[in-house]
Amino acid sequence: MQDELSVVYESSSRQACSERALVLLSLSIPHQAYHEEMRSVLLVPSSVAERAKYELWLYEQENRAPKKTPARITPIYQNGVPGAVVYVTVICLVAWFAGTGAFGFDWLGAGRIDGALIRHGEWWRTLTALTLHSGIRHLLGNIGFGALFGVFAGRLVGPGVAWLSIVIASGLANTLNTVLLESTHRSIGASTAVFAALGLVAAYVWRARLMAQDRWPYRLGPVIGGIALLAFTGTGDANTDIGAHLAGFVCGFGSGVVLANSSLTLNKRALQAGAGTLALLFIASAWMAALQS
Repeated sequence: MQDELSVVYESSSRQACSERALVLLSLSIPHQAYHEEMRSVLLVPSSVAERAKYELWLYEQENRAPKKTPARITPIYQNGVPGAVVYVTVICLVAWFAGTGAFGFDWLGAGRIDGALIRHGEWWRTLTALTLHSGIRHLLGNIGFGALFGVFAGRLVGPGVAWLSIVIASGLANTLNTVLLESTHRSIGASTAVFAALGLVAAYVWRARLMAQDRWPYRLGPVIGGIALLAFTGTGDANTDIGAHLAGFVCGFGSGVVLANSSLTLNKRALQAGAGTLALLFIASAWMAALQS
């Protein structure tokens, strides 16, 4: 190089200097590297010094280590398994009742989502439909994903609070989906609750800043991840109720935001037991109303 040289990088690390030399090489910027025992220097012609400094600055910005910020909420991770076990037990029990026509009732006809009947006051269908399934494959899919997301939610906010929030959110989601669709709309399945649990987890992790860092992709990581899972697992064939899945995620997301912003002490046993009992009472009351109608 005949041009006057300028120093664009200096370090005590030979490796760091070599890495930046590769950056300049990839950009076809002429350079020279000098390494001494305690010092490494990167030189470029003065005519391209400003460009070289700018490119090295970009490289450092892209590769700097993300800076973690303290979580807004200190999580007290709890055992989410009991809530998932109760969930699986309930939907399997109802599946057995519906399959055998227990007590002489038409469980499917009494409990499924029916837009016209819900509009005429049969509110319980927004909850009873969560426990009904069209077959073993449908049931097993909701058992697997529901238990998985339910355990995650229970770990974050406790099993009782998690499932009470999921039941309320999925009931609201079924109501919203019914209002927005035609009155002839009919559906069954716990998938609305499954995606309510996913939405709850995504929102709580986001609002509690459990993964917060200094770059926006990291800050929004839980939300983006939740939406990606919704897109991946919440769409399917023509029989998939995408509206219910989306409504479940949105309502669950709202419940996660509320819980993250609340002042509740979520690790209290009495709170978790009471919330879990209330969730079961909602489902039981809905079925009592359905079978007496």
